[in-house]
Amino acid sequence: MKKRSLAVLLVLVLMMSLVLTACGGGKSNDGVSSEAPKTQEGTDNQQADAGDFFVGLVTDIGGIDDKSFNQGTWEGIEKFANEFGTDKNFLQSEEDADYIPNLSAFGDEGADLIVAPGFLFEDAMKQVSANFPDRSFLILDAKVEADNVASALFAEHEGSFLVGVAAALKAKEAGKDTVGYIGGMDFESIQKFEAGYEAGVWAIDPNMKVLVEYAGAFDNAQTGQALAAKMYDQGAYVIYHAAGGTGNGLIKEAQDRRVKGQDVWAIGVDRDQYEDGIYEGDKSAVLTSMIKRVDVAAYDIAKLTLDGKFPGGEVLTFNLENEGVGLPKNNPNLSDEIVKKANDFIPQIISGEVEVSPVPSRLQK
Repeated sequence: MKKRSLAVLLVLVLMMSLVLTACGGGKSNDGVSSEAPKTQEGTDNQQADAGDFFVGLVTDIGGIDDKSFNQGTWEGIEKFANEFGTDKNFLQSEEDADYIPNLSAFGDEGADLIVAPGFLFEDAMKQVSANFPDRSFLILDAKVEADNVASALFAEHEGSFLVGVAAALKAKEAGKDTVGYIGGMDFESIQKFEAGYEAGVWAIDPNMKVLVEYAGAFDNAQTGQALAAKMYDQGAYVIYHAAGGTGNGLIKEAQDRRVKGQDVWAIGVDRDQYEDGIYEGDKSAVLTSMIKRVDVAAYDIAKLTLDGKFPGGEVLTFNLENEGVGLPKNNPNLSDEIVKKANDFIPQIISGEVEVSPVPSRLQK
């Protein structure tokens, strides 16, 4: 479903299923419920039938296989659907203008939970949730104040602090003094990654240089690779990204350079991107990743909704304390000592002994 034509085809199939409903109801062949929409009251107060339960995901322009935010959210929905035997599907947005019609398509179909991964959906979510007051919605990385919307926020700065520590320790181990960061768009939610990363780096070495670049897009791997090449040429030993599909360009540049014998690294985001960095057999150019458990958020809230406990109007925060962010369980390219030193900061951050600002130093007054 990478092409817009397929996304449009799915919408047409959904519309056809509505016609079939008038002739006798039942389910469409693509797994989307074509029964009459449930009321919000019924969704909240009684457990739904798993066989009739349906979760719909609308991706941003990065696509379902962005190896990052969209993909991680979809993996959580797939896990939920596989465990409980429910239906699932997604619509891929090719441009921002697709957000409202795609969310509305699932609203029209009576999806039990409609998921939007990312702050770029905020305005669309406000409009569509108001248009479909009997539907349940989940938005990640943004807060929408509505009784039928659950908002999931993440302490990205806390998790990014840990990879900053790892990057600095690895750089010092190699005798290097410069690391880098690539963001997708220069927005507050992406600045949190930058802020935590630089704080973690400077917790190890306050004199280490942190190069910062923003690509202006989450779906441009070519730009990501060009920025990575520029930063590596400027001396960055490790580069961390929070840029969605744009970050795939960083990983590609790190792979290419390591194949040529250059000692540089990339740090992934949202999901464990170790496998995305594989080259020459089982080697990987990805040093570690900042795990942002969008999969857990999607899974947990889908389960609550299935159980008749949809947290409408609530804001759920995923942080170090509830393991909503952090390092991967396995880090083949990091020594046990580095992993331990990074994770040793977790209780200090949770207790408040170490305070991690969500605002990067360049924006602090």
